[in-house]
Amino acid sequence: MANMAHWLLTTGIMQIILAYLATAGFGVLLNIPRRAVNLSGWVGAAGWFTYEVLYQLLPSTIDVKLAIGNLVAAIVIGVCSGLAAHYKHMPMIIFNIPSLVPLVPGGQSYRVVRNLVTGHPDIAYQYLTQVVIIAGVIAIGFLIAEFINRLAWHFTHA
Repeated sequence: MANMAHWLLTTGIMQIILAYLATAGFGVLLNIPRRAVNLSGWVGAAGWFTYEVLYQLLPSTIDVKLAIGNLVAAIVIGVCSGLAAHYKHMPMIIFNIPSLVPLVPGGQSYRVVRNLVTGHPDIAYQYLTQVVIIAGVIAIGFLIAEFINRLAWHFTHA
């Protein structure tokens, strides 16, 4: 547990800052309203930090860590996006899309193509499996988050 505390104080803080900057920067590129950029950055940072903490804590294989970490992170992003949208009186998608950027499996996708081109289809298949798993659990996580948001709306407005 001391190892986790050290990780949080060193790498964890840096991960939060970089995820915030990536999300806010992508929000600017997508031309979301200026008043949503800061909150969008924090939603993305919360999702990425959730993923990183789970990835560090789960004592399992890489595929299971990727699946569970991305699933829970997508749920966190979806729920936080719903809260941010309600707070800012804006559509939820303004917060969802930029916040997904840290979770997108771009590195694995690149490795799939690189290994296919260099003649290593077995390694490419391993990375392709990871890409499909990550994309699938992000979609499932958003579905779960939407269910949670609607359930919360139902109980607060019923």
